[in-house]
Amino acid sequence: MRADQIIIEPVLTEKSNIMRERKEKKYTFKVDPRANKIQVMQAVEELFSVKPLKCNILSVKGKPKYTRTKSGVRSGSTTPWKKAIVTVQTGDSIPIIEGV
Repeated sequence: MRADQIIIEPVLTEKSNIMRERKEKKYTFKVDPRANKIQVMQAVEELFSVKPLKCNILSVKGKPKYTRTKSGVRSGSTTPWKKAIVTVQTGDSIPIIEGV
């Protein structure tokens, strides 16, 4: 897989913003479900020109959702996805995500 296929989008939430502002910067990305830690670290290095120290990957389960219709209540769920938390060296940053 290519680097732009591995990293789908950054995850910008309050918790990820707090992790990004600490001394050791941690960036959170939505990644391809087939990608592993080594591929994610190589993709971050190639796309953003920073040296990642470590990578934690976790699978996010789909949340249950319910919809009311004329014929009753339909149940379903959101799609599950994979999240990667990448720690970069102190002094490095990704200006595209920082908004600078």
